[in-house]
Formats: sequence, structure tokens, C-alpha cells
Amino acid sequence: MFTKSFKILTAALAIVGAVTALAPNVAQAHQKLVIQVNTKDAKTMNIALNNAANVTKYYQDLGEETPDIEIVAFGPGLHMLRADTSPVKKRMEGFLAGSFPNVSFAACGNTMKKMAKKEGKAPELLSGVNNVPAGVIRIMELQGSGYKYIRP
Repeated sequence: MFTKSFKILTAALAIVGAVTALAPNVAQAHQKLVIQVNTKDAKTMNIALNNAANVTKYYQDLGEETPDIEIVAFGPGLHMLRADTSPVKKRMEGFLAGSFPNVSFAACGNTMKKMAKKEGKAPELLSGVNNVPAGVIRIMELQGSGYKYIRP
């Protein structure tokens, strides 16, 4: 009976040891974040930029690798990334000039087409913004590759 109890205890300790050994690797995995913007509201756009800046600063202050962050804009939120109508253009220019090299921006191609049809010309995006076929699909792809999702 003592031998059986000893074997069970040994197996339990081995499992705990294996889980403990793996835990630091899980905790230190490279972080990735996608932020959705789908409203023309400047306050929401600023919150998205604040989220990106605050998450970046948090990891920098810990001395850890900064996370990859992508802000995806579609529908009315595309105005955030437009050169002519962005209510947060000055802040965007700072982000796009390299103050946060870990943050990228994606503009929805579907929304671009709808705006071009309505306005008679393709909207001009701020320099450095990526055009993706569909904003929602881009978010799905990023989540599928390990990105966490937030919507301010």
C-alpha cells in the first residue's frame, strides 16, 4: 500500500513540475493585440490610440518586448485613417512617423470602395496605413494567429 501511494505522489509531483516548468514560457509569450475602430467618434479613436500607447509603455516599463499592435478601421471608423477627414490626424502622424514602431494600421478595402463610389474618388489614406481587403476579415485572421481583441 505504501508503494502504491508513493507512486501516485511521485506521478503527481512530476505533473506539477512539468506544468510549473511550462508556465514561464506561456507567461512570456510574445503578446499581440488587435484594436477595432468602426466609429467616426474622435473620442473612441483617441481611446484606441491611448490603448496602443499604454500597452506599449506597460511592456517597455517591464523591460519586455513590446507587443505587435494593429488598429483595424472599417465603416465610419475609416475616417481615422483618412488624410482629409481624420479627426485625430496629428496624433496619427506621430504614430505613423515611428513613435510607436510596434503599432500598425489597417484600412478596410470594402469601406474604401463604398466611400470611393459615394464620393466619386478613392479616399486618400495617411501615409503608412495598410489597405486590407476587408477589415472584419483582417480581425478574424489576426485573432486566428494569436492576437487578443479589444474594441474601445
